[in-house]
Amino acid sequence: MSSPSSSSFSSSDLIPNLPNDVALQCIARVPRYRHPHLLLVSKSWRSVLSSAVFFSTRSLLNCTEHSLYLIVRVNCDLKWFVLNQNPRIVVPLPSNPFPTIGSAFAAIESKIFVLGGSVNDVASPAVQIFDCRFGRWKLGPRMRVGREFAAAGVIGQKIYVLGGCLTDNWAKSANWAEVYDPAAERWAAVESPVEVREKWMHASAVMEEKIYAMADRGGVVFAPGTAEWAGVSTELDLGWRGRACVVDGVLYCYDYLGKIRGFGVKEGMWKELKGLEKGLPKFLCGATMANVGGSLFVLWESKGNGNEMGISCAEINIQKLGDGSLCGSILWSDVILSVPAGSAIVHCLAVAV
Repeated sequence: MSSPSSSSFSSSDLIPNLPNDVALQCIARVPRYRHPHLLLVSKSWRSVLSSAVFFSTRSLLNCTEHSLYLIVRVNCDLKWFVLNQNPRIVVPLPSNPFPTIGSAFAAIESKIFVLGGSVNDVASPAVQIFDCRFGRWKLGPRMRVGREFAAAGVIGQKIYVLGGCLTDNWAKSANWAEVYDPAAERWAAVESPVEVREKWMHASAVMEEKIYAMADRGGVVFAPGTAEWAGVSTELDLGWRGRACVVDGVLYCYDYLGKIRGFGVKEGMWKELKGLEKGLPKFLCGATMANVGGSLFVLWESKGNGNEMGISCAEINIQKLGDGSLCGSILWSDVILSVPAGSAIVHCLAVAV
């Protein structure tokens, strides 16, 4: 297959007696955990591994790997980590340059967007972007209004942000919902009816090309394809508690009874994810979830020793049985990180690199 041009690399051969395009495809197939070793081979290999062409080639070859990115509040700082697979190891990452409270998060391809948040009790329109390929931060185009505790979702490679702002003037009312186009690097207002404009959003998810956002009172559904707004069903509203994620079209969240439940939009009902009774603690403090390569990853805050606490994680494989019930099997569960006592999980999301 053809790959992006490697003419920008050193004129020397990456691998002796192989064209650089072919050598690039060979190097791109090496698992990520081996990349630190590859950096030691030569200057030309270091140049390859720090190029966008290298990661584009990995994508073309379907060699990208899913990793879980974790944000933890430690004292007044936000600490970022990545949980890599094969081998399973947690690596610290650079923190975002402007720590915020109540930011929304979204991921497009290899980039994580930190949207708004409160800085010194003032909602910010700032957008901070982390490039997972190179481990670097940059500032993106600012939103049209400042936001905190907003809802965000990605549909059609565009980021939609809802709420998180007061509607006490025309600008904020007109921009209660916005959309960001990475190709144009531009934000645009999304027209929204007055009756859906709640300020605080405590959870959001994307299902069937629609954004579901839960507010303090009920929630809203937005379909960008048809520009239609609606309220969420009573059943969804009553069962959705806290952070959630979607796996194979089913929304999963951890409820106040200590159960993981799944909600299918077409069925319109919650079902317990069975099979986890003996593999997880009875209650998961600070439970957070993410879809990592089709598996449900659950993180929670666990007890530690002395002045430390643990961040635990479990990978769950989910099956839909013939009778429509949901069955989960725990592939592994372990403490993946130790942090100072009093820390808290802020968010987690998956990115393929």
